[in-house]
Amino acid sequence: MQLDFNLQSTTPKKKDAAPPKPAEPVVLGVSALTKKIRSLLEEGIGEVWVEGEISNLRRQSSGHLYFTLKDASSQIACVMFAGQTAQLRGMNFNDGAQIQVLGELTVYEPRGNYQLIVRRVQERGVGALQAKFEELKRRLAAEGLFDSARKRPLPKFPRRIAVVTSPTGAAIRDFLQVLHRRQRGIEVLVFPVRVQGRGAAAEIAEAVQILGNAAALGIELPDVIVVTRGGGSLEDLWEFNEEILARAIASSPIPVVSAVGHEIDFTISDFAADFRAPTPSAAAEILSSDSAELLEQLAHLSARLRRHVHARLDFLKIQLESFDRTALFLEPPRRLREYRQTLDRLADDLIAGADSSLQSHRFTLERQSRILAAHNPAAKIETHLRQLRAEQDQMHRAAQTRLRDHRQILAHHAAVLEALNPNAALARGYTMTMDSQGRILRSSADALASEFLETKFHDGTIRSRPEAVPRQA
Repeated sequence: MQLDFNLQSTTPKKKDAAPPKPAEPVVLGVSALTKKIRSLLEEGIGEVWVEGEISNLRRQSSGHLYFTLKDASSQIACVMFAGQTAQLRGMNFNDGAQIQVLGELTVYEPRGNYQLIVRRVQERGVGALQAKFEELKRRLAAEGLFDSARKRPLPKFPRRIAVVTSPTGAAIRDFLQVLHRRQRGIEVLVFPVRVQGRGAAAEIAEAVQILGNAAALGIELPDVIVVTRGGGSLEDLWEFNEEILARAIASSPIPVVSAVGHEIDFTISDFAADFRAPTPSAAAEILSSDSAELLEQLAHLSARLRRHVHARLDFLKIQLESFDRTALFLEPPRRLREYRQTLDRLADDLIAGADSSLQSHRFTLERQSRILAAHNPAAKIETHLRQLRAEQDQMHRAAQTRLRDHRQILAHHAAVLEALNPNAALARGYTMTMDSQGRILRSSADALASEFLETKFHDGTIRSRPEAVPRQA
């Protein structure tokens, strides 16, 4: 039940009070408002990761990049300053590319536009791939798959190289060009595989396994295996980050060189391989020797060996001729024995000569090492320290000698002074007589003229009066 009360006051109504005066509105200038918005954006949002498609890319002569990042329904202006653009090398950074950026949201005050100041850029999906890369790398490293103790040395002069790569890619062209320029005659077996796309890692792993078991298939084993491809993004190179390929490389009985991408690119296969080459061309340089340099060294050694052999033969010829002119020629058995010994010595000398020519490089190196050691600052410092210590010893000995000489001179002067000391004479029994004025008497006449006399002994003084004594005849 609803009750409707209509109450009317019997108190007379007061006159309504005047409404309050409205407060003065706060009026901001455009710049002040823009600064306020900028402060709110920078403090409230700050740095943020944003994903989208590049459009309206403009590259300024200053090196700065201006572009729009958009998705299906929105877009935002972005700026990337020149100092940050080095990270874009090797990346697809063009209109239409899907990327992820880390930037600071702010306002460009002169126009009042909000924009993103980009600090970092990565292709979409790279963050997840990088995390997957690091996780696999940690796990395989914990198993010891990357330990240096597992690494096998590369052959110094390989005769047969197997290259696992795309037969139409730039990597095999660069590899062969450098290899043939430096050293012809090395046999190259190209094992064609896909180096990109789903299933490529399994293909490459199978190729490495087949080459490792080539002997069982009746195929001559290669001396070394090169797994290679050209550069690309992290996604392009991802097949070389698969676990199946890493394990195939690590278990290969043949040394494996990984030459994937550019110098800045690192893959799991690089860590699993016995050796990492930064590029396909670098792999060819590592596995080959400069033919011109080898031929020059061989010619030099051959010439030295010929000179040594000819000189030795000439010397022995002279010896044999001198033997013919001796009495030994009349003793055939003895001469025959000496000839046999000479021939044995000649054979030994020829072998020693060959060894000497090969060891000369080592002797030269040792001589250069001694020269370097002689110019070593540490050796010079040690020499100067020895000289300094010798000079210090010499100065110390000179100072000791000088001090001893001065002590002797001082002792001499002390002895002289002691000899001239009146007290010393008194101690020996002499006396010294003075008149009443304290003057030393040197004659009897001076004594008679004085009122009294004082005679000084070594242990005291007596006073007396003078009295003349008749001179005896």
